[in-house]
Amino acid sequence: MPYPPPCTTDQARMRHLTLALPPHQAALLLQAQEAGVDEDRFREIAAEALGEVYFRDNGRRAHGLEVELTDLVDLEFGL
Repeated sequence: MPYPPPCTTDQARMRHLTLALPPHQAALLLQAQEAGVDEDRFREIAAEALGEVYFRDNGRRAHGLEVELTDLVDLEFGL
């Protein structure tokens, strides 16, 4: 009898993340906020930052994975 397929991280689902962004990613977010970019552009920048740190593990896995932030419940950044 075949085993069920393994769960993968590419399935859309709610995630609760608490992580530190690299300085260059944090700077991009702060610059975008200061420049008053619209919410869609800010989400794109945040998605790229989270993609790099969380999903692609700073280039160690999931090469080429695209990340999109949708249906956000809460997004908070702190210094």
